[in-house]
Amino acid sequence: MRDLIVIPARYGSTRLPGKPLHPIAGRALLERVASVAMAAARAVDDTDVVVATDDERILAKARELGLETVMTSPDISSGSGRALAALKATGRSAGLVVNLQGDAPFTSPAHLVEIMRAARNSSADVTTPVVQLDWTRLDALVAHKRTTPASGTTCIRAADGRAVWFSKSVLPYMRKESDLRQQSELSPVLQHIGLYCYRVPALEAFEAAPQSHYEQLEGLEQLRLIELGLDIRAIVVAPARITMSGVDSPSDVERAVRLIAEHGDPFVDWRS
Repeated sequence: MRDLIVIPARYGSTRLPGKPLHPIAGRALLERVASVAMAAARAVDDTDVVVATDDERILAKARELGLETVMTSPDISSGSGRALAALKATGRSAGLVVNLQGDAPFTSPAHLVEIMRAARNSSADVTTPVVQLDWTRLDALVAHKRTTPASGTTCIRAADGRAVWFSKSVLPYMRKESDLRQQSELSPVLQHIGLYCYRVPALEAFEAAPQSHYEQLEGLEQLRLIELGLDIRAIVVAPARITMSGVDSPSDVERAVRLIAEHGDPFVDWRS
């Protein structure tokens, strides 16, 4: 049985309408995200990639790029829900379904590979990556939250790798932080990366359930998974070369272009 990477690509965006089609350093956002998915699919084998959209313009662009594409309802509220709709629309049976955010062009293909390989070798319902922050990265996160409090999600992880909680707050609170800074270059804070590798029954359970209490409070759909009692495994991965949570506004586009200029363009053309 083959696995499936789904790229949800909605046209509607309050701050950046039609953002999957928006150019970033000469390439559409959708094209950049597809490059990530195709690189991961080639690395793990037995994996297909499909774009799930709600707009004919994105459908046309995806097909121009040579990507398999399906239309899904504009009423679907989450990327995970769109991933399930895409699976059903293709008529496939899949062991694992990965929801790759359609506005995250700097996602590391290695992160997809790691969570898919981990999921194939475990019984977890959902597998997702986290990065253990060094103190410099943690300080940057805390500083960013002073102006954008909802940016960046942290994870509490049990010793066996099970995700216990996710929050927009910086967890855990460190009572003796100064001592911890002297003891290790790494902080105890795990930052969550918004990638999810689902077993199909878990994805179906997520979509069938209403928004949960804490999901509504924090605005984090992964809390619905925890409140449903599903087993979520948080896999610690190395930081990506370029770190940016997503492209959701004109200023994000400008920042993405600057990051490419500073660090080099990670885009790899899968068609060549």
